Amino acid sequence: MKVKKVLKLSVLAVLFIALAGYVVYAMTSMTKPDPEEICRGVVLVIEDNGSADFVDKAKVESLLKAQNLYPVGRKCADIDTRTIEEALKRNPFIERVECYKASDGKFCINVFQRTPVMYIMPTGKDGYFVDSNGEIIPNTNFASNIVVATGDIDKKYAVKELVPFGKFLQNDDFWNNQIEQINVSKDREHQRVVELVPRVGEHIVYMGQMEGFEKKLKRLKTFYRKAMGQVGWNKYVKINLEYDNQIICTKK
Repeated sequence: MKVKKVLKLSVLAVLFIALAGYVVYAMTSMTKPDPEEICRGVVLVIEDNGSADFVDKAKVESLLKAQNLYPVGRKCADIDTRTIEEALKRNPFIERVECYKASDGKFCINVFQRTPVMYIMPTGKDGYFVDSNGEIIPNTNFASNIVVATGDIDKKYAVKELVPFGKFLQNDDFWNNQIEQINVSKDREHQRVVELVPRVGEHIVYMGQMEGFEKKLKRLKTFYRKAMGQVGWNKYVKINLEYDNQIICTKK
């Protein structure tokens, strides 16, 4: 009886191993790419970052066709995903690209645009966008409601001081809707100082230097909440936040 039981278990083990081997072989055969398969289409997705529309599907297709990289009609085995990704990332409006081959003969491309946080208009120079990483985006016909910074601005100041401020505004619904424009000038000590132009109210907000802007805007928000409802939004022409722990208002 023991011999028969051992033989039975041995036969079952052999059958199980054979079945497992067949399953592995079948799956490998099914997923093995056909070297002659032709790309039948492109699934192109422009990822929405909520604030940019620099590129569209037609633009991406045009970029690939201009460099003879458009996948449709080519053998899938000959399509180099890395080459396509690098070609698209050379476009100044594109931050990241992900490409992969699908199993149905289609090629997938996901394009991630740069996220503009501010439009810079330096005095006497061409305007440009800056993105959330501090990268310069060339001027374009792109229309947006992001804040505009004007005045005495060089690119170093834009990246170091204005980009963090722009990111702060975008991450705060109240300030993102309230601040419309930033004016940058130099004071008597030749230090850059900032004025804010709000959408609501006929006043200018004088920030002074950008250092400590979060605390300054926190004081201003408290002032808005406690005072503006009583005196009205148009009572003052200037609100000064330059000095710590105080707000100086100039009446009309």
